[in-house]
Amino acid sequence: MRAMQLERLLHAQGFGSRKECRALVRSGYVSVAGTVCDTPHAEFDPGSSDGSPGLEFSVDGKVWHFRAQAYIVLHKPAGYECSHKPTFHPSVFTLLPAQLLERGVQCIGRLDQDTTGLLLLSDDGQFIHQWSSGKKRTPKVYEVTLKHVVDEAFVATLLGGVQLHDEPEPIAATACVLTSPTTLRLTIREGKYHQVKRMIGAAGNRVEALHRSRVGGLELDAGLSPGQWRWLEAADLRQLADYDRDPA
Repeated sequence: MRAMQLERLLHAQGFGSRKECRALVRSGYVSVAGTVCDTPHAEFDPGSSDGSPGLEFSVDGKVWHFRAQAYIVLHKPAGYECSHKPTFHPSVFTLLPAQLLERGVQCIGRLDQDTTGLLLLSDDGQFIHQWSSGKKRTPKVYEVTLKHVVDEAFVATLLGGVQLHDEPEPIAATACVLTSPTTLRLTIREGKYHQVKRMIGAAGNRVEALHRSRVGGLELDAGLSPGQWRWLEAADLRQLADYDRDPA
């Protein structure tokens, strides 16, 4: 990317309006590569033209890296809605720093308020469309806790396809593995409303807990606690797109 004035750089990263960013710089709150810079129009090479980390800077002592686009993974906890205007529960956006909200990050697909697990967010409109489009048939893996004990016959039913209300054809799981008498690892490639819960209900059982563990080829980090988020790096984005292997 071309060199950017510091106030423009901060504005692009979600630190407020141009006027607010100018005030931050002039007040001595901003450092670049460890050195305080109080000149709003000082120019720096942001060093990133995609989502990779670029120029290191700090605002009020907190270190950031310039990122032309924001690609985020959040471990969604239960009890949060994937909406900027939630109805009954807090918004997942309250779990993110204000700078990301200022940048306009959006959820890529949604998880129900009681569903936990891997949630992707971005401010890149093309990326959001690509990964939320049902035409892409991206595999999504869920860990499902059931109300009633099941056996391999139940698995076979899901793999064979179940009829959902208002759907013209039966919907089948891409993969399904019985991990205990009351838990399944279920893979779907559609993105229909409440799909997993409806499929389980159509097969004669009920979902007690639902956790999304993978999207495409990207698995949720074992060390990412509920409510925590992190940036997706270039290797993560490549892994996300690599789902030719067995999704189960």
